[in-house]
Amino acid sequence: MEFTKEMEVARALTEARLAEFFSGRGLEEAMRYSLLAGGKRIRPILTMKFCEAAGGTLEEALDFGCAVEMLHTYSLIHDDLPCMDNDDLRRGRPTSHKVFGECTATLAGDALQAAAFQTVLSAEGSWRHGGGACKALAAKVLAEAAGVQGMCGGQYWDTVGDGRPRTVEELTAINDQKTGALLRAACMMGVAASMGRRAVEDACMDAARDYASNLGLAFQIRDDILDTTSTAGELGKPIGSDAANGKTTFVTLLGVRACEKQVLDYTERAKEALCRCTWQGDAEFLLELADSLARRDH
Repeated sequence: MEFTKEMEVARALTEARLAEFFSGRGLEEAMRYSLLAGGKRIRPILTMKFCEAAGGTLEEALDFGCAVEMLHTYSLIHDDLPCMDNDDLRRGRPTSHKVFGECTATLAGDALQAAAFQTVLSAEGSWRHGGGACKALAAKVLAEAAGVQGMCGGQYWDTVGDGRPRTVEELTAINDQKTGALLRAACMMGVAASMGRRAVEDACMDAARDYASNLGLAFQIRDDILDTTSTAGELGKPIGSDAANGKTTFVTLLGVRACEKQVLDYTERAKEALCRCTWQGDAEFLLELADSLARRDH
């Protein structure tokens, strides 16, 4: 099956499962608005494809992947708030606080974070044994990625230094938490989902972690490039907001040409990390995905 078709199969599974959550009114309507606003669904796709590479199936990791997407969506809602980036557009639509108000948007994000862990701990898969251990490990990985050592910590350091010049090393450390942590969780949770079938080697977890760390930096640098070179229509969100908020980016430090080289370098490191492990299933898709994200234009 070719890469594009595999991507669409995994994305379709994700969209169909996400549509089953939060069908009520009120706060659930606000949660659903952002959760079903589209997007690349890279995180759940990574979760499912790492499960498949480790010897499992897409379906066994589907709820874990949806949980990561819920947590990611909560972070986007909060990022867009007036107290953070103060953005009016996300994925081509008005941001949550523009539609539902600041209070409801904040609560929608809070509720999505809680729902992410509920989804992990109540996930159903065709696991023959070890289901409880899979869920516990996945919840632990997700919690670490979301908290002070991960996404929230990275967001904190990103905001407290607004307007202050940063070094490449500082920016790399921030984005490794802010962007990389949740990608690491997605990949490692996919490996954890396969544990119901067989014991997972530490080498596979290490490979998933290192692949995601390098993928995350390539992804963020590519975002910085697009924030400079693309348009709001192409990206579905405002461009130039980092510059407007006085934030240092990889582009302001290195320039577009050097950033393009950095994207390729980190992408190669991600692929090399993946190849350090002997996978039970096919990992070719993950190699192609890294290349695809490096080339993306939106």
